[in-house]
Amino acid sequence: MKKILKITGVLLGLIVLVLLLAPFLFKGTLENLLKKNLNNNLNAVVEWESMDLSLFSSFPDAAVKIKNFSVVNYAPFVGDTLASGKQITLDMGITQLFKSSNDAIVINALGLDDARVNIVVDSLGRANYDITKTKDPSEENTETTEGFTFNLQGYQINNTEINYMDELSKTYLSLTEVNHSGNGDFSLAQSKLDTDTDAVVSLKIGEVSYLTNNIISLDALIQMDLESQKYTFLENEARVNELPLTFDGFVQVNEDNTEMDLSFKTPSSDFRNFLAVMPREYVKDLEGVATTGDFSVKGMLKGKVDDDHIPMMDIAVRSSNASFKYPDLPKAVRNISIDAQLKNDTGLAEDTYLNIGGLTFKIDDEIFSANGSIRNLTKNALVNMAMKGTLDLSKIDQVLPVELDQQLSGVFKADVRTNFDMASIENEQYQSIQTYGTASLSDFSYKDPDFKNEIKIETVSMDLSPGNIQLNEMKGSTGETDISATGTIQNLVPWIMAKQDLKGRFNVKSNTFNLNDFKSADTETASTSGKSAITTESDEQIKIPDFLDATLDFTAMKVIYDDITLNNASGTVSIKEETANLNNVKSDLFGGNAALSGNVSTRSKTPTFTMDLDLSKINISESFRKLELLKYLAPIANALDGDLNTRIQLKGVLNDNLTPDLKSLAGNAAAQILTAELSTERTPVLARLGEKAPFLQLDKLSLRDLSTAFTFNNGKIEVKPFSFDVKGVEVTASGSHSLDKSMSYTLDMQVPARYLGSDVTQLLSKLDPADANNMTVNIPVGVSGTVTSPNISVNMQSAVTQLTNKLIEKQKQELKNKGTDILKDLLGGGNSNSNTQGNNSDPKDPKKTDPVTTDPEKVVKGLLGDLLKGTKKKDSVNN
Repeated sequence: MKKILKITGVLLGLIVLVLLLAPFLFKGTLENLLKKNLNNNLNAVVEWESMDLSLFSSFPDAAVKIKNFSVVNYAPFVGDTLASGKQITLDMGITQLFKSSNDAIVINALGLDDARVNIVVDSLGRANYDITKTKDPSEENTETTEGFTFNLQGYQINNTEINYMDELSKTYLSLTEVNHSGNGDFSLAQSKLDTDTDAVVSLKIGEVSYLTNNIISLDALIQMDLESQKYTFLENEARVNELPLTFDGFVQVNEDNTEMDLSFKTPSSDFRNFLAVMPREYVKDLEGVATTGDFSVKGMLKGKVDDDHIPMMDIAVRSSNASFKYPDLPKAVRNISIDAQLKNDTGLAEDTYLNIGGLTFKIDDEIFSANGSIRNLTKNALVNMAMKGTLDLSKIDQVLPVELDQQLSGVFKADVRTNFDMASIENEQYQSIQTYGTASLSDFSYKDPDFKNEIKIETVSMDLSPGNIQLNEMKGSTGETDISATGTIQNLVPWIMAKQDLKGRFNVKSNTFNLNDFKSADTETASTSGKSAITTESDEQIKIPDFLDATLDFTAMKVIYDDITLNNASGTVSIKEETANLNNVKSDLFGGNAALSGNVSTRSKTPTFTMDLDLSKINISESFRKLELLKYLAPIANALDGDLNTRIQLKGVLNDNLTPDLKSLAGNAAAQILTAELSTERTPVLARLGEKAPFLQLDKLSLRDLSTAFTFNNGKIEVKPFSFDVKGVEVTASGSHSLDKSMSYTLDMQVPARYLGSDVTQLLSKLDPADANNMTVNIPVGVSGTVTSPNISVNMQSAVTQLTNKLIEKQKQELKNKGTDILKDLLGGGNSNSNTQGNNSDPKDPKKTDPVTTDPEKVVKGLLGDLLKGTKKKDSVNN
C-alpha cells in the first residue's frame, strides 16, 4: 500500500510539474502555430501584445489568453480596424498543444473582453469582415487541414461595443455595453443553445431612427440545426427598456441569403407597457404609477434578406382610452389613443412606410392630436403630417417625472398640416413644400444661461402657407428690454429639417432696447478692491449665427448700452454669412444726431468691422466722456464745453466681446467745433500750458467754427495743422498722440508784442500807435510727455530774436524817414536835459555818448533780455 501511495504521489507530482512547466514548454510553439494559421487564413493584419498559456484556469482544457489584440483590414478597407480589444480567451484540449503545424486547432470555448468591433459594408456591397482567404481549387483535394475548427461548448462576450454601418441599405446599428453568453454543443448537428444578452441599442434606417439608446435584453433557448444552419426560437423573453416581448419563429442562413419567419408580441396589454418602452430618463421608476386602458405591440418579420431584399414586416402599436398618473405628481394624462404601423409588403426597402393613424392625449381640458405618414423611408422620404391642439408647457413636469433644467411656462397652439419630400428640401425646391395652418405661443418664459435675465414671450402668432410663414405678431421682453415684431420667414421647414439658412425679413419695434440685457451672466466677472474694479472678459467669442440670412428694419425709442443712451433710433440690419451690415442707422445722441453705416463680421477667427459714423451737433464733454473711441481720438477735447460735428471713417478688428481693438484701428476723421468754452481744470495739458505761457489767456478761450482733420493707424493719431484764436493770439497746432497717451505736438503762436509785459509795452509806445498795436512775435511751444503728465517747452529766445529784429528794422526805417532825432526820442524819451535820469551822455565827457545805450540793437536786446529773465524767473517759481 505504501508503495502504491508513493507511486501515486510521484505521478501527481509529475502531473503538477507538467502543468506548471507546460506554459513555458508549449507557449512559443503554440503562439507560432496561431500566427501561422491566422496569416494563412486571413486577409488582414492580426497583432497582439502578449499571449499567455494556462493549464489550471480551464482544466482539463488549456486556456490561451491573447491580450491587447487588433485586426486591421487590407484593401479595400486598408487601415480600418475591424476589431480590437483587451483580451481573447481560447479554451482547447491539452492534446491540441502537441499537434503539428499542419493540423487544425480545435477550439472548445471562446471569450471576448472589452472589445470594439466595427462592421462596414460600403456602397458597392463589399464587407470589411470578409477577410477569409479564398482557397485555390487545386488545393481543395489536398490532405492539408490547417486552420481552426470550432467545436464550441460555450462562448462569452463581455462589455463589448459592436457597430454596423451598411452604406448600401443606409442601415446603422450600434450595440454598446454588450454582455452575451451562450451554452451548447456546436459539435452536434442538432443541439440547443441557451443564450443570455444585454445591450444598449440604436438603430437607424435611412433618415428614420427606430431605436435610440434603448436598453434591450434577451433570454432565449434556440434549437440549432447546424447542417441546414436553421435556428428556431423555443422559449424566450425579450425586453426593450422595460417592455416585455415574446418571440416565435426561425432564422435560416442559406448560401445566398438569410431566410426568416419571426413573430413577436407583448405578453400583456396593460398600458404600463407603453411607459416601459419610453426612455428611463423620462419615465423614471414605474412603481406606484396608476394606469388604465390598453397598450400592445404586435409584429412579424418574414422573407429573405440579401443584397436586394429586406424581410416583409408588419409592426403595429396600438392603445385606446388609456391614462397614467404618477403618485407624486398632481396631474394625469388621459384619453390616450395610439395607432401606428410600420409596414413593408414587398420585401423591397423603399416600400417601407410608417403610418400614424392617430396620436391623441389630454391634459386637463387641453387636447393635442397628430396623424400622418412617412413613405419611401429609405430613399426620397414622402412626409404627410398634421397636428392640432393645445399644449400647456407648464404642465409637462406635472404629469411626467422629468428633471427640466428650468421651469417651463407657456401655451402652444397649432393647427398645421404639411406635405413634402426630402429631395425637395435637399435640392432647395421649396415650392414643393406644402404647409398650411396656424401656430401660436403665449405667456412663454425661458431662462437661458447665456442671458442674465429671463426671456419672456407674451405672444407669437404665425400663418403658414407654402414657401412662406407670416409672423403676424411677436411681443417679448427681457430685463428692461421690450420687443415687438412682424415679418415673413421664407424657409422655416427646410431650416428645421435640413439645416438651411433661416431666411426672412422682419420689422422690429421697441420702446426700450437695453443691450446690457443680452450680456451673458458669465461674460464678465468683477473683483472690487476699495474703489477700483477689475473686469475679466470671457474666453468665449461672441459669434453672429451662421444660419441667419435675414433683414431687420428696426425702430426704438431708446437704446441703452453701458451708460450711453440713443433716442429715436432706426435703421436696417442685414445678416448673412456671419456678417451684419448696418444701413441708414440714425438716432439722437448726446444732444445731437448720429448716423451710422458699416458692417461687423465674425466669419474669420478674429472678428472685423468697418464703420462710417456721422455725429452732428453733439455735446462735446458728454460724448468724449462716455465714448472710448472719441476719448482715444482726441483726449484733450474733454476740457471743452460746447457742440461739434464730426465724421469718422475707420476699420479694424474686434475683441471677443465685439468691442474695437484700438491698436488695430485705421482710418480718418474730420471735426468741426461749432462753439465751445474751455475748462483748463479738466486736463493737465492745458493747465500746464497756461502756466508756461501766462500771456495766453486760456480761461477766456471761446472756440467757434474750428475745423480739424486727422488720420489714425496702428494706434497712432496724426493731427493735420489747424488754427484758432485766443483773444488776439493766433495759434496753429499739429502733431500726434498714441494709444499709450504719449504726445508730440507743436503750437506756433503769433503773439501781439504788447502782451509780453510792461517793459515791452513801454518800448512799443515810442512807435507809431498803429505799428505798435500790429506788431506780433512767433513763439513756438512744444508739447510732449503724456496726457496726464505733460511737458511744455516755450521757446522765448526765438521771440526775443524776432522782436529785436523787427524793432531794429523799424528803427532803421524811421531813421530814413525822420532823421536821427527819432532815435534819441525813442531811446531817451525825448528829454535833452543831460542831468535827467536816463541821460545817455558820458559824465566825464557830456559831449560823448555811451555806445551801449545808443546802439539800438543792444538797447532792444537789453530790454527783452530783462523780460526773458523775468519769464524764466516766473517759470522757475512755477516749476
